[in-house]
Amino acid sequence: MNEFLPFEIVDGRYDSGLILLADHATNHIPPGYHRLGLPDSAFERHIAFDIGIEALTRELAGRLGVPAVMSRFSRLLIDPNRGEDDPTIIMRISDGAIIPGNHPISTDEWQRRIETFHRPYHHAVGDTIAKAAEISGRAPLVLSLHSYTPAWKGVPRPWHAAVLWDTDHRAVRPLIDLLGEPGDILVGDNEPYDGALKGDTMYRHCMIKGIPHALLEVRQDLIGHEAGVTAWADRLQPVFARMNADPALHRYEVHASRTGPYPEGFEFPTSDLNSKEFVS
Repeated sequence: MNEFLPFEIVDGRYDSGLILLADHATNHIPPGYHRLGLPDSAFERHIAFDIGIEALTRELAGRLGVPAVMSRFSRLLIDPNRGEDDPTIIMRISDGAIIPGNHPISTDEWQRRIETFHRPYHHAVGDTIAKAAEISGRAPLVLSLHSYTPAWKGVPRPWHAAVLWDTDHRAVRPLIDLLGEPGDILVGDNEPYDGALKGDTMYRHCMIKGIPHALLEVRQDLIGHEAGVTAWADRLQPVFARMNADPALHRYEVHASRTGPYPEGFEFPTSDLNSKEFVS
């Protein structure tokens, strides 16, 4: 299990100032975990990964020439888009599927998964963001890519894509407006999920550091095949490029979180190159 690489960094131009993330890129499980006791069919479902996102992230990173960080383990093993103290970081049941390899689970195994998979992924994200900031000399723009099911518990989700966020609106409004500009898709604003989640990837690496960011979800039936990935890469490439060209999206500006106060002792990291502003 120690030879299992928990992340992949797609190389790109760090001076571009744009970084892509894919928390749930793959459905991989290390051999020693014996598929967590689940049938192979479970790993084709959304409970195991964000369908279509690995291909879309690779395509966009290649077209834009920017770095991307992707997880290489299934969210069924441990969810990288949760804080280390979040009780849902390792799920016992997911959308009706009981996960035998996660229940019962010892405290030692819980911690082992954090140290072996979750923490190295976040170190890679943090290092990549820091490298981009150092080389570009400004705050990077971070865009996190996810996908969601076209229906939930029998209720259709009409949005073709959705932008999730907490209170930092800087990258959110341009992304929603530019995506909806052609008038041919419906873009959700914090629908079907709310983007404020204490300790998640955007909170940990962007909110608390004042880095412009947004989380984009694309409906899985639209990108679950090669033609859909190409079509959405065609749609997103000019949007991301236009956003990245905006100097306003390369400033540090810390916004208070809807999840509550930042951790006790919170202060601006001393290594940041630009001065920051706190927005309450």
